[in-house]
Amino acid sequence: MSALAKHADTEIRQHLPILDLTLLNHPETRAEFLANLQSYARNIGFFYVTGHGISRKKLAQIKAYSKQFFELDQAIKDDISMLHSPHFRGYSRVGEEHTQNRLDAREQIDIGIERPEIPLDENTPLWSRLQGPNQWPKDWPQFQQVVEAWQQDVHQVAIELIHALLDALGLDPYALDSFLTETPHEMLKLIKYPKQIHHADGQGVGAHKDTNILTLLLQDRIGGLQVLSEGQWIDVPYVEDAFVINIGETLELITNGYLVANTHRVVAPQYQDRYSIAYFISPHIFAGDLPVLNLPPALQKLSNGIKSDPTNPLLQNVGENSLKSRLRSHLDVTQRFYPKQYQQIMDLRAGASS
Repeated sequence: MSALAKHADTEIRQHLPILDLTLLNHPETRAEFLANLQSYARNIGFFYVTGHGISRKKLAQIKAYSKQFFELDQAIKDDISMLHSPHFRGYSRVGEEHTQNRLDAREQIDIGIERPEIPLDENTPLWSRLQGPNQWPKDWPQFQQVVEAWQQDVHQVAIELIHALLDALGLDPYALDSFLTETPHEMLKLIKYPKQIHHADGQGVGAHKDTNILTLLLQDRIGGLQVLSEGQWIDVPYVEDAFVINIGETLELITNGYLVANTHRVVAPQYQDRYSIAYFISPHIFAGDLPVLNLPPALQKLSNGIKSDPTNPLLQNVGENSLKSRLRSHLDVTQRFYPKQYQQIMDLRAGASS
């Protein structure tokens, strides 16, 4: 590697790069865009995207509605608590979600694609319960309308990025469409991190990797998101009108480790509340075992294999892996609707600590 290339690689790892998505659609800039996209996705797995086509008005609108949701009376939010949903949809108070066996200092509402519950029998896979209706605040139909419109907009950006990533890897850009375009498993989180005046090093959300294919995050100016790069935490500051994009473990899995799902966390804000809106896209839960993509030989040689946490292994089966993630994160919901799996998790943790 040349000195110039080494310097560029170091810059990527210390400061997240910005990609302008409009460059993808111009013949004279497309090749450079794809080369940069491949480099950023492989070297750090995090980058910003601008030029995504969602208007500033819509960005401001979803941020405003998200903030208004958290300003609702606590009783209204509790009425749509995730504790009512075996599908892991609805509102969670501060401390009701866990990462790395610690409580997260955030409140949130989890919203998926609005689909009917799947009738269960003895032959139905347990992860079928991930499909089901959302919970919406009563007497506020505009909230549902705005959120569902946002889901459609951000889905289109995600699909465009996935097509571009596959193209950048020398693959058919549409190779994953059968898993993603009709009935993908999507989750939208509207999140509030309350200020923690007396806990400067509090866990907003603990260090983790996302299990999905791709995450698109819209954040505010407060800061707190950090990415692990070469053993050091680097800040991911606000960039106006930009999404923060990160590669999920599923994409790392199907590229046999050529692309990187990186560890990240959120440090709880000390003096001001922090708001963010995260969109996660995964293959549909009945996709079964995902195949490893047949990368060009030059890229296959550089594939690192899967770096899976032995205490939280990445599973090839989409539905099983998606359910595992939710069961571990929302133990109160797991205890209520999945008692057998709850006991297994508790036994595993007891064994690990003994």
